[in-house]
Amino acid sequence: MSFELLDLAATHGAEHVAFAADEETGLRAIVAIHSTVLGPGLGGTRFYPFASEHDALVDVLRLAKGMTYKHAACGNDLGGAKAVIIGDPRTIRTDELIRAYGRLIDRLGGRYLTAEDVGTTQADMDLIRTVTPYVTGVSESLGGSGDPSPATAWGVYHALKAVAERLWGSATLEGRHVAISGIGKVGSALARHLAAAGCELTLADVRRDVAAALADELGARTIDPDAIHQVECDVLSPCALGATINEVSIPALRCAAVCGCANNQLATEADGERLAAAGVLYAPDYVVNAGGVINIADELGSDGYHRDRAWKRVATIHDTVLRIFAIADEQGITPAAAADHLAEQRLAAKSHA
Repeated sequence: MSFELLDLAATHGAEHVAFAADEETGLRAIVAIHSTVLGPGLGGTRFYPFASEHDALVDVLRLAKGMTYKHAACGNDLGGAKAVIIGDPRTIRTDELIRAYGRLIDRLGGRYLTAEDVGTTQADMDLIRTVTPYVTGVSESLGGSGDPSPATAWGVYHALKAVAERLWGSATLEGRHVAISGIGKVGSALARHLAAAGCELTLADVRRDVAAALADELGARTIDPDAIHQVECDVLSPCALGATINEVSIPALRCAAVCGCANNQLATEADGERLAAAGVLYAPDYVVNAGGVINIADELGSDGYHRDRAWKRVATIHDTVLRIFAIADEQGITPAAAADHLAEQRLAAKSHA
């Protein structure tokens, strides 16, 4: 391992970074634990063909820090961590490699709890469970919470209710026009919640046939993904790629608010200021999309996972979003900065306790 990689870890403030290589299975992995101030670090494992170990480390450190803030802001007693397996899961993934990765997690002794992420599946989590208990989001048949997507969508729905309450004085979404960019597992579940609530919907996805089928089901309309930001609507809901809210797209927005499940929606910190200057309310993404980790956290209780209890906690995202808007008002800052403030305040309180 080069000094460059060690220095990079230090500059991101990580508590612990573990590198692993296993010649027999071809495993190359990095686990980054950013903070255990609130509890063990929980975050998913991303399986991706990074161009270099350097790129993988940059990504995992950034993601681990983001998980620290997500858990802190949503009220979980968990720390921030993330992991990456370097390689293309379509070509190098084997059961032996996943088990070897599970043994790496086990050696960390519970400081890191893994979960599903880009490139990994629930089946992978079930396989990891055969070699370590430090894994979440396993199948319901194994006592886990299963696919986190429905809970994530439920949380976004309640965040949207908070946006409506803030902008229009009522949490009802009936008659509101929501444009959803990206209708994967979370986006499609969100669309169904909104249709049931009486919303007008515009859907966009690079898989145009999938968008068309869901639009037919829900009585919605579709639009080209490249034009979704220009739709005249009440709320734009980014549920696909990150960095789509930027200096180019913001001037084209014709919505009153942005509230969706995509990670890292703002391309830069300055884009939070740009949104505010444009009069567009922003619901911070890592708060809006926290339903999945809130749901998973319920698995860690002494009595195991209970769906009703977990989903009631997911619904409190509504209250957290309103609290963030209030902090932004009180301090004269953007909602993005207010979310960071809320998370940092909770971390500081625990550190000094």
